[in-house]
Amino acid sequence: MAQVKEVQAARRTQEQRSTETRRRILDATVSCLQEYGYAGTTTVRVVEHAGVTRGALAHHFASKADMVAAAVGHIAATRSQDAFPQIEKALASKDPIDAGLDLLWAMHQGTAFVALVELWVAARTDPDLQRRIKFLEHSTNSMLMEFALELFHATENVAVRHAIYTAMDTARGIQLMKMVTTDSDAEHEARWRRAKANLRIMFEHALAHNPAQMN
Repeated sequence: MAQVKEVQAARRTQEQRSTETRRRILDATVSCLQEYGYAGTTTVRVVEHAGVTRGALAHHFASKADMVAAAVGHIAATRSQDAFPQIEKALASKDPIDAGLDLLWAMHQGTAFVALVELWVAARTDPDLQRRIKFLEHSTNSMLMEFALELFHATENVAVRHAIYTAMDTARGIQLMKMVTTDSDAEHEARWRRAKANLRIMFEHALAHNPAQMN
């Protein structure tokens, strides 16, 4: 009996090490996408960033394509995990429009979003990656939509749904411009504040009119 327990404990330890190694590889992949772009994210660089051997990477991923594909799901999980504490805070806010828009903006910051943009661009000429990105976008957008509708108590409000999509498009557009211009962070924040003021008007109008849900 004791021997069985030892074998089980050893197996669990091995599985934990394997899980940790996989996580380090995926974290390194996201970091490399952000730092070097899709073309510059090589297995050699990922191995160096992750601090693992080439054999360890090959054990988990047969190719760069497999590794990047797994990184898509890793980004989705990371974004969801980071969002949950902020969602709870927003739900408790006395100003749901302000809190919701701030959360949306926060979710489009950081390494994960930059890595995601690299994957968007690469997916344009890679049908398999495009399919995976489409699934990622669908799941992310569904999560944001579900949260926003709960925040505004507007499940049946089509105008609010449209406002949410417009707000997402706006946040992404400003962040994309941030990547390709030399403007300061303060200037981009000012753009968001200006957009946020207009988005607020749109949300207030949508919530006040509460049109019937479209079929």
